[in-house]
Amino acid sequence: MPLLFDSATLPSLLDKLLVVILVYLCTLILRKEAAPRILSILGVCVVAEFTAEHFKFTSTTAFFHLLIVSSPIILAIIFQSDIKRALFSSWQRSRNVDTDDPEVTMTVDELSKGLHSLAERRIGALIVIIRQNTIDHLVQIGTEIDAKVTSELLNSIFLPYSPIHDGAVIIQRDKITSAGCILPLSQNPDIAKSFGTRHRAALGISEQTDVLVLVVSEETGKISIVHEGKIAYDADPAEIRRLARKAIEGRRVPRGAVSV
Repeated sequence: MPLLFDSATLPSLLDKLLVVILVYLCTLILRKEAAPRILSILGVCVVAEFTAEHFKFTSTTAFFHLLIVSSPIILAIIFQSDIKRALFSSWQRSRNVDTDDPEVTMTVDELSKGLHSLAERRIGALIVIIRQNTIDHLVQIGTEIDAKVTSELLNSIFLPYSPIHDGAVIIQRDKITSAGCILPLSQNPDIAKSFGTRHRAALGISEQTDVLVLVVSEETGKISIVHEGKIAYDADPAEIRRLARKAIEGRRVPRGAVSV
């Protein structure tokens, strides 16, 4: 009885494993949280193909072979928005993103003005700036808006009598895309007990994605910056502007820029 993986099938196995590894690395770059699932699915497909081939199940072997070979195209369709975003970010870097973009500057100005106004009046706010990776799979979308970022709009959304004031505002580039969004709360047991739902939600979404989150405390009127599961309480206005600009432009916020 021939072995399942004999010397004749070894080059073919190595070839398929190379495809699996390349697909896994591409998925890891585009969306880290999906990479392990993709790897396990491809691994099962490789084993299934060789098992079917061993037992001479021609149709089943052809099916799994086609699935493995087509996996890069399938992933390109699934992650097309992430690929577009990555290409756009690369294009931005090639154009020297440090050059002032009037639209970005205006967005940062309006965002800063809105935060200052909300903080002065001690109106709680939760603002998520999408840098590159999508967060649709983690967020319960409230109301779709698709409007320019303005101080007036931010203030009207977070006024206590607004029906969507308790949720988060999502900003992507120069647009407010949605408001009243529900974010996942952090399960970190080390979070200070003084932090309320807004701060826990900010930490929760930042632990799972590369977003930058700005929080206005209604108790103190202080503004916090949250990134990668870390929070800077009572942040400096200049630092808020600097990090907000980087996030809006799609640039990575440097590690250590936000500290507990």
